[in-house]
Amino acid sequence: MSRYFEMLMEDVRFREGLKSCMNCGICTGVCPAAEFYDYDPRQIVAIVQTRDEEQIERLLKGDTIWFCGECMSCRPRCPRGNTPGYVIQALRTLSQKLGFFVESEKGRQQLALKRTIGENILRTGYCVTPKLVAPDLHPEQGPVWSWVYRNDREIYCQFNPTYDRPGPGAVRRIDDATLGELHRIFDETGGTAFFENIERCSERKARELGYDGADERYFMDVYTRNSQNEDE
Repeated sequence: MSRYFEMLMEDVRFREGLKSCMNCGICTGVCPAAEFYDYDPRQIVAIVQTRDEEQIERLLKGDTIWFCGECMSCRPRCPRGNTPGYVIQALRTLSQKLGFFVESEKGRQQLALKRTIGENILRTGYCVTPKLVAPDLHPEQGPVWSWVYRNDREIYCQFNPTYDRPGPGAVRRIDDATLGELHRIFDETGGTAFFENIERCSERKARELGYDGADERYFMDVYTRNSQNEDE
């Protein structure tokens, strides 16, 4: 059996997501990402089923597995009960564990996700908070969002007086004891080590590409670069 296939089989999402694919292509037909990118979940599942080391490694090092939006449209529509989205998740995790993610443009963006959403979870207890969506990183939000960003307390306190403050309610400030528990969960479940590996592999690749490590310039480049061709 393929070494990579064996490693994928250790992931419960892979075992749940790949049962008896007959390569009918329904998953690709309903996939939103397939409409905009050169992306075919049917083909990915077919490659994995071959258990071919070289082909699976190309997936792990390539852009393709990062196009999936994880909407799971494929899950209820597969006539064989497969979930290609789970297979993609397992491939992504393996790519991150092996450090292969840095070999593709889309994969390198995992550093940006770790430093934004990942670190925001540890810092605030939330995946995304209003102040995380900085206008200079998200110009697609437009000028209205820039105003909201600058006046966030005035705006959100109208809906919840404990916005970014101790107390009950949405987007309240999470107390230090709870954040401490969250950090311990990350430590015990391997999340902290996983984040450290993202940083370590990104540092190595950044220097290989001529940067002074995974610094702010490298971060901004991987965050904003998109050379993939999308269908018009």
